[in-house]
Amino acid sequence: MRKRLIKHKKVESPDVDWLKVEGIAEVEVTSEDAAHPIEEALLPRRVLGWRAAEPGKQTIRFLFHDPQRLRRIWMNFLETGTERTQEYVLRWSPDHGKSFRDIVRQQWNFSPQGATSETEDHQVELPAVTVLELNIIPDISGGKACASLAQLRLA
Repeated sequence: MRKRLIKHKKVESPDVDWLKVEGIAEVEVTSEDAAHPIEEALLPRRVLGWRAAEPGKQTIRFLFHDPQRLRRIWMNFLETGTERTQEYVLRWSPDHGKSFRDIVRQQWNFSPQGATSETEDHQVELPAVTVLELNIIPDISGGKACASLAQLRLA
């Protein structure tokens, strides 16, 4: 029998040289729970995460002051209370929102008895991003779940 050892791809923690979005972008959100503002998901050492104030599709949009080169988009979603299927679309624009290009469209099934966390680590090569947009449909069946985002980091 021939065999060979392979290395596991290590899931990296968010402790790398992330962009400080508070200094390089304006952030727009379609809805925000006052107890869970967007800063809670974007800034280091914050733990509450962002949550929409109302159910339905939500958008988080980064408007960069200057075009940014992005190589990595790291996101973490948590849902411990409601079984649901969430869909998100991550897309970017090189021309201040005149046109957009999809990066990824993905669905995830949350279940309080099992899958309560979704972590996505997208390795990208985007040379001059002027707008980055995250659209979240918290429950594709049309339920009353509110969108949430525990953390989002950019590098």
